[in-house]
Amino acid sequence: MTELTSMINIGKEMAKKLDSVGICSAEELIQSGSEQAFVKLKAEYPNVCLVHLYALEGAVCNMEFNSLPENRKRELKEFSDFLKR
Repeated sequence: MTELTSMINIGKEMAKKLDSVGICSAEELIQSGSEQAFVKLKAEYPNVCLVHLYALEGAVCNMEFNSLPENRKRELKEFSDFLKR
């Protein structure tokens, strides 16, 4: 199993939070996907925000979150907004 911190955008703090919600490796994050991982994080840490979701998506896609395509950012924002309802 590959450590979460080996993934782009995932630092020690994010890895610790992911681990606390049962996502303990890079493989588990990839399998879970950014949106499901975000749902788990949001349940445990209500203050996680859209930037965290972008970071998770970037990690899954192996790219800087700033480089995500605009249409994917829009989809993720809609997903995040939906969770707030």
